[in-house]
Amino acid sequence: MCKDYVYDKDIEQIAKEEQGEALKLQASTSTEVSHQQCSVPGLGEKYPTWETTKPELELLGLNPRRRRIASSFTIGLRGLINLGNTCFMNCIVQALTHTPILRDFFLSDRHRCEMPSPELCLVCEMSSLFRELYSGNPSPHVPYKLLHLVWIHARHLAGYRQQDAHEFLIAALDVLHRHCKGDDVGKVANNPNHCNCIIDQIFTGGLQSDVTCQACHGVSTTIDPCWDISLDVPGSCTSFWPMSPGRESSVNGESHIPGITTLTDCLRRFTRPEHLGSSAKIKCGGCQSYQESTKQLTMKKLPVVACFHFKRFEHSAKQRRKITTYISFPLELDMTPFMASSKESRMNGQLQLPTNSGNNENKYSLFAVVNHQGTLESGHYTSFIRHHRDQWFKCDDAVITKASIKDVLDSEGYLLFYHKQVLEHESEKVKEMNTQAY
Repeated sequence: MCKDYVYDKDIEQIAKEEQGEALKLQASTSTEVSHQQCSVPGLGEKYPTWETTKPELELLGLNPRRRRIASSFTIGLRGLINLGNTCFMNCIVQALTHTPILRDFFLSDRHRCEMPSPELCLVCEMSSLFRELYSGNPSPHVPYKLLHLVWIHARHLAGYRQQDAHEFLIAALDVLHRHCKGDDVGKVANNPNHCNCIIDQIFTGGLQSDVTCQACHGVSTTIDPCWDISLDVPGSCTSFWPMSPGRESSVNGESHIPGITTLTDCLRRFTRPEHLGSSAKIKCGGCQSYQESTKQLTMKKLPVVACFHFKRFEHSAKQRRKITTYISFPLELDMTPFMASSKESRMNGQLQLPTNSGNNENKYSLFAVVNHQGTLESGHYTSFIRHHRDQWFKCDDAVITKASIKDVLDSEGYLLFYHKQVLEHESEKVKEMNTQAY
């Protein structure tokens, strides 16, 4: 009757339990069933179990000096030579090559090129780049071929002038998405919402937009794919109302100190209802007339990797400037309050945290941060990456140095990369292992 989506928590819980039972049933299926037959729509992909064969055991016995992950483990830490104002590319490459699930995809040689000209395939070059960075070679790598392919496929980034790291990220994901399917196919079916390539499996989320008519209260809902979320920051021309509590407290793992804006504050602002005003009337499908309305954005589907972009570069009619406001961000983030299914727990933009803290499906862990030092006209990009566990390193083109967690959390922050702690297709046992790993 209210013409809006109604989310029933009990039914959603039943659905999750039934999904778990279905996955258990899949796991008990005969191992002779093919990999394709084990994939059931809506239940995620069932990965076939792997058992060590006798020849493999013998091979392992012949190689006792296997690599072990320890505090001194440096495989994957390799600098990138700056080829002339290419720090914007190097910092994104470091973030992508330390994305756990993307790293596992390329290092297990799962890419099968479908491009008519493989030498122009950016996915093939990324596969080669992963091998280079995880080869154990300590000398900095020269990513000249990657730069050349970016210039070919994203011509607006060509040249040696300084570029925006966020713009490069979106352009790189777009080209990788197209090349995963072959360039011609990608250009025809370029809607990420209907693509199962590795890029969209990892980075694509579903952004829900609810437009509510102020006259009849009818709701028009659209869901759009997104690779990242761009957030306003205090200090911009866009009005920003303070949302931090007036006293020191802790919400979503962040320490809320009066006067300091947090990532949660920015997400609360992003998902608050916004009155569109009389100058932006929309024709309502219910009352068939142009009426004032409110718009609210929420997350319908969460990506495996969530990328948050702070709008620090402001271009207005009066001025062009960089906003250096410090934004506090946590090591662990719970996206449950910003889901479409949590809409009823959010009234007038006020955040109410879920009481069920045992649900880990919407929880993320920070694994990369891209920073920009300097002004809009002259600046430099660096990145922090999590190598393993709590080992953090600063990547400044060819130089990689050890960093502390405090160094990471005290940084200004331009792009934040979070990885899901639990992947939906995994069993309960594997979920627990990954919760510890991520």
